[in-house]
Amino acid sequence: MRANRAKTRAGVSMAATLPMIAGALALGIPAAHAADNPSRDTLAGTKPAWATAKADKGATSNGAQVSARVYLAGRDAAGLAAYAKAVSDPSSPQYGKYLSAKEAQARFGATTAQVSAVKSWLESAGLKVTGVTQHYVTVSGDVAAAEKAFGTQLHNFAKGSKTYRAPQQTASVPEALKGAVLTVTGLDSAPHKASHDDTLPGPDSVFKNSGPFSSYYGSNTASSLPSAYGSKIPYAVKGYTGKQLRSAYGAGKYTGKGVRVAITDAYASPTIAYDAATYAGNHGDAKYSTSQLKQVLPADYTKTEECGAAGWYGEETLDVEAVHAVAPAANITYVGAASCYDDDLLDSLSKIVDNHLADIVSNSWGDIEQNETTDVAAAYDQVFQFGAVEGIGFYFSSGDNGDEVANTGTKQVDTPANSAWVTAVGGTSLAVGKGDKYEFETGWGTEKATLSADGKSWTDFPGAFTSGAGGGTSKTVAEPAYQKGVVPKSLATANNASGNRVVPDISAIADPNTGFKVGQTQTFPDGSEQYSEYRIGGTSLAAPVIAAVQALAQEAHGGKAIGFANPSIYAKYGTKAYHDVTDTPGGKEYAVARVDFLNGFDASDGLATSVRSLGKDSSLKAVKGYDDVTGVGTPADGYVESYKSTRHHH
Repeated sequence: MRANRAKTRAGVSMAATLPMIAGALALGIPAAHAADNPSRDTLAGTKPAWATAKADKGATSNGAQVSARVYLAGRDAAGLAAYAKAVSDPSSPQYGKYLSAKEAQARFGATTAQVSAVKSWLESAGLKVTGVTQHYVTVSGDVAAAEKAFGTQLHNFAKGSKTYRAPQQTASVPEALKGAVLTVTGLDSAPHKASHDDTLPGPDSVFKNSGPFSSYYGSNTASSLPSAYGSKIPYAVKGYTGKQLRSAYGAGKYTGKGVRVAITDAYASPTIAYDAATYAGNHGDAKYSTSQLKQVLPADYTKTEECGAAGWYGEETLDVEAVHAVAPAANITYVGAASCYDDDLLDSLSKIVDNHLADIVSNSWGDIEQNETTDVAAAYDQVFQFGAVEGIGFYFSSGDNGDEVANTGTKQVDTPANSAWVTAVGGTSLAVGKGDKYEFETGWGTEKATLSADGKSWTDFPGAFTSGAGGGTSKTVAEPAYQKGVVPKSLATANNASGNRVVPDISAIADPNTGFKVGQTQTFPDGSEQYSEYRIGGTSLAAPVIAAVQALAQEAHGGKAIGFANPSIYAKYGTKAYHDVTDTPGGKEYAVARVDFLNGFDASDGLATSVRSLGKDSSLKAVKGYDDVTGVGTPADGYVESYKSTRHHH
């Protein structure tokens, strides 16, 4: 599973010359110069793609209310990106020369003069400034004032069956503010969400897996079921635990001691401390020491129904338990967002960067690229660049719907995993054999066929695509330097001759059919809330596993932060640091048998038996070398150790 963020976007587009004189005076520009400088600085991406002339339903009422966020570009946006790049590149003399949060803000953050200029411009248009942070200024007011400030009419547009407000042209700011404003969000009223004065609901209803199971890959053959790919197949594993994953990904003696990992999701599971401690106790993971697991939570939660708040509890539980299972001595800080909307998720990421709460950040949420507007992408990238400058790396799951065609009708990647400033984590199906021995991996992509009524065959084998690791080529993000020479040209140029970002960068276990066991307090059919365990997967599992492996690598690196890891991940391409994953290891195709409770809890409503094929990820293929399912591969025995030899003394 991977949670969806909601899109709370700011759609803005540009043109118009607001009454320049008033705006100019507020900025202290002599009136004589105001009239001869009617040009404005456009904020690209603020007019959403769906705000077309055809969908236009006319002007929004002037008295309707708008709440917006004006993001600040800071004093040197180009310098921030350049420093972030240099400090993350192992071949640069500035590699590892990180700044503290305070130094980064002093060097690249907005100046006091910029903030007051932005405030006076907004106030002169008739908007009320409701808050100022080091990243943005929040305002509220009526549509007429917003139109005056941002130089665009706000109209109502049809989007699907609903109608939302959006700018008719791209929003703009007065020329005098050029370079001070990064973007504005909130001018459009469509939900901007990741797909999780409210109170948090109780946990979702219980989910259990039916047996039979394998305890390790292949330990229990489904001899009474039909063959697949020419042989009898094993039952799916009951759920791997930390010992098996540590062995598969070369943890060795490392535990992540002294390393800080943060996890972001929306909301917060009320039972996380109990669940995590119980799970660790049941599976031989180290006990949590005092304050090893901390939470940083917002003052209140919003949109709990719209975002399905309780669904995010399982996400948080999976992320925390997976990190602790693989890096049992790492400190974990969970940073919960107030909702699944972009603005709130951005606030969580900013909290981590502004207070340097961790060096490694795992994020198991996202949305499809076509829902991302360039304004919001710019706000995310700014946070990721500030993080890189401080030595903080962000890891994002690549998605659970393969090429997204079955899900959306359009081949596309997910976001924020598509950002050139994050490590996108793809997914595999993992076989860990007897004695915790790594056997093989395939790309994660599942096709499912069910058992025929007479039990003698699989109907329409291998069946329909159900889920798989997200990947492919971005349509909007240019190819980053670290991918050149590693990513095949055919992938990089799939949407654009000059080359675009390809996802993912690295991968780990994701397939729920070879998944991880988690323990969570859930609501049982009788209404009681009880702890119970189940098998789970998704790139939501891969991201925290890679974050935990990075904690081990940072410990091997002498405790020195790895920071934004992509340049070093690609620099190790083709070495013994990685398992090179293909869909047909040893030239063979693989499948597992699964038996499920029809009601998700017990056998009272019957059982369903199916065969799940491995390595069938929509149109995406895991092949020899870099590919768009698994990236450079998964960490092998040499991976964590490889950070030992690259230790730098500063």
